[in-house]
Amino acid sequence: MSSLSGTLETPVVPVILSGGSGTRLWPISRASLPKQFCALIGTATMIQQTACRAIGAGFAAPVVVCNEDHRFLVAEQLRESGIDGSRIMLEPVGRNSAPAILAAAMLVADQTPDAVLWIMAADHVIDDMPAMHHALAIAIAAARSGKVVTFGMTPTAAETGYGYIEVGAKLSDIDGASAVARFVEKPDAATAAGFVSGGRHLWNSGMFVFTAATFIAEMARFEPGVVASVRAALADRREDPDFIRLEPTAFTGCKSISIDYAVAERTDLAVVVPASVGWTDVGSWAAMWELGAKDAAGNVLIGDAVVEDATNCYVRTDGALAAIIGLQDAVLVVTEDAVLAMHRDRAQDVKTIVDRLRAAARPQGTTHHRVLRPWGFYESLAVGEGFQVKRIVVKPGQKLSLQSHKFRAEHWVVVGGTAIVTRDHETLTLAAQEHVFLPLGCVHRLENPGQDLMTLIEVQVGSYTGEDDIVRYEDIYNRA
Repeated sequence: MSSLSGTLETPVVPVILSGGSGTRLWPISRASLPKQFCALIGTATMIQQTACRAIGAGFAAPVVVCNEDHRFLVAEQLRESGIDGSRIMLEPVGRNSAPAILAAAMLVADQTPDAVLWIMAADHVIDDMPAMHHALAIAIAAARSGKVVTFGMTPTAAETGYGYIEVGAKLSDIDGASAVARFVEKPDAATAAGFVSGGRHLWNSGMFVFTAATFIAEMARFEPGVVASVRAALADRREDPDFIRLEPTAFTGCKSISIDYAVAERTDLAVVVPASVGWTDVGSWAAMWELGAKDAAGNVLIGDAVVEDATNCYVRTDGALAAIIGLQDAVLVVTEDAVLAMHRDRAQDVKTIVDRLRAAARPQGTTHHRVLRPWGFYESLAVGEGFQVKRIVVKPGQKLSLQSHKFRAEHWVVVGGTAIVTRDHETLTLAAQEHVFLPLGCVHRLENPGQDLMTLIEVQVGSYTGEDDIVRYEDIYNRA
C-alpha cells in the first residue's frame, strides 16, 4: 500500500476507469473478464494494483467507473484489497473516457468542487511508486493552480503504440512541470524514432490530474452538449448501498469522445509532468513479454511451460502442458478452451481474431470457460443436443436468484458442502452425494448456508439450454 507524503488541503480522489475489454490480450482477456480483472503481472489483478497506488494518507476512497456487467467484479476485488468506501458508478453504455470522467467529477463536485482528481486507467503497470508519488505531488500543485495536468513518461523505445506529448516551456511557478506544446497521435516507426532521439517528446500515459471544478468548466467550454447529457444522467441516477447507476436514456444520448479530444488537445491549461516510473500500458502480448521475467534465452514462461531451442518467446498456460521447439519471438497462450499462437510482431492483430469469433457467435470470443457470478461461478463440463452438464460453486452465505426455466429441467447432485434448495413450495436441505430433480417450469433457488464452498453438478435436459432461459422472480443482486 502507498500513501502520498506531505499535508494536502483535501484528500486526492482517485478516479479509476475500468471500461475496456482488452481484446488484444485474448484469450486471457475477454468481455466477460477483461484484463483489468486478471492477475497478469504478479498475484494481484490489474485493478487491485491500480487502486492500491492511492491508499493511505492524502487519498480519499476511489470512484470507479465501470459497466453494469462488471460491477460485482469491481466490488469483490476492491473488497479483497481491503479498500472500503469506494463509489462504483455504472455506465449503461460506453461513451469513451470524457463522459465517464465528467460523471465522476460532477459526483465529487456535489460535495467538494475543489477536490483534486487523479484519473487512472485500471490496466496500467507502474513499477516505481515513490517516483510516481513525487510526480503526483507536482501535478497536485499545478492542478490547484487551475491546470489540466498529464504525466509524460520518458520513452524507453520508439514505441508506435503510444501517443506522444511534445514538451513546451517550463512553468516558472511549478518546479518540475512544463506547458504542453502539443499532443501527437500514435506515430509511424520513423517518426517515433525521431521523437525519442530528439528528447522533447514523452509517452502520453493517459493519466490526468485536475480539480473537479476545472474539468467541469473546460468540458462546458468545449463540449456543452456532453455536460448537459451527463448532468441529466447524474441528476436522475439511482443509488443503492453498493452502486451508483447513471440514468440510461440521458447517458446513452451522450456524445462518445475521449478526454484527449474533448479537453486535453484543445485547452490552454494543459501541463505535463515528466516522469520515469516504470510505466507500461499492458495492451498486448508483446508488452507482456517486455514486462516478464526472462530466462537466459529471453523466454518468459508462465505455468507448465517447456521450451527447447527457443529464444525471446512468451509462453503462458493456465493448465495443460505447453511446449515449443525451435521458435523465436513467438507467443503461445493456452487456456481451457482456446489456444493462441503467433509471432510477437503480430501482437496488435489479435483483435481481428476476436472480431471473427464474435461475428461467428463463438462464445470463446466473449466469455471464459469459467463464468464468474456474484454468488460464485459455473463452468460447462459437457454440451450436446438437448443436454448440458455444469459444475456450480456457490460461495458461503450466497444464493442464486429465485427462478424458473421455460425449456429445460434440471437434476442437481451435491458433491461438496451443504445446499438449501427451494422447489416450488418446499425447502430441502441436501448434503454431499444427495440429489434433487427440478421439473420443467418449477420455481427454484439454490443457496449455500455453510461456511465453506458448496459444489454441485447440474445436468440440464431440454430443447434449449442457453443462459437466457431464466425467468427471475427474486434476486438479491438486483439482476433483471
